Amino acid sequence: MAAPLELRCWGGGWGLPSVHSESLVVLAYAKFSGAPLKVSVIDNTWRGSRGDVPVLTSEDNTVSQPAKILNFLRKQKYNADYHLSAKQGADTLAYIALLEEKLLPAVLHTFWVENDNYFTVTKPWFASRIPFPLSLILPGRMSKRALNRILLTKGEPPLFHLKEVEAQIYRDAKECLNLLSDRLGTSQFFFGDTPTTLDAYVFGFLAPLYKVRFPKVQLQEHLKQLSNLCRFCDDILSCYFRLSFSDG
Repeated sequence: MAAPLELRCWGGGWGLPSVHSESLVVLAYAKFSGAPLKVSVIDNTWRGSRGDVPVLTSEDNTVSQPAKILNFLRKQKYNADYHLSAKQGADTLAYIALLEEKLLPAVLHTFWVENDNYFTVTKPWFASRIPFPLSLILPGRMSKRALNRILLTKGEPPLFHLKEVEAQIYRDAKECLNLLSDRLGTSQFFFGDTPTTLDAYVFGFLAPLYKVRFPKVQLQEHLKQLSNLCRFCDDILSCYFRLSFSDG
């Protein structure tokens, strides 16, 4: 009998099983591969200290970070990519690298750095799920970590002013969304009729951007013009998460 798999992750809202991109990547992959996860959603009784989720535990193993968790699941024979060719496997790695370089900084900026979004949506949502007094500290720490990650990939302070970095972030993200839309075309998923690792990553990065209701929505507006990417998110939500998410 396989060891039980438990995933600790941020919970859902706005019709999503999680509003946290990295948690969503793992949740989607588990659905696609048939991995029987017991999901433990972080709430205000949580006793962690840094917000470092998702985390997968199995007997003596504790694995964090989406790429490592997905590799662990594959070793347990939960493989959503078994039918891919070597070229498709290489394309998957290339597209994931593109997502992390070009799209992730804009997702982080939208949630954690854009002031109106952070103070009216992101901070209240996360703070409500973190126990006091950590709820007063951790969202700000997570915001700072997001900004540092953006600057690590996009700027070299003090050589670049943050406004210049922001403009480049959104240019890159819109270009990435256009490439994804072109690549998906009229297909249901990126490699045909069956979802894979790449679909899990694209869904994890796009769905919060698509569904969370923000006051500042410049990237969201661009995404909503790409109807095939919106349909892609809606299809995964309705096919794989219809009975498992709650609004918040």
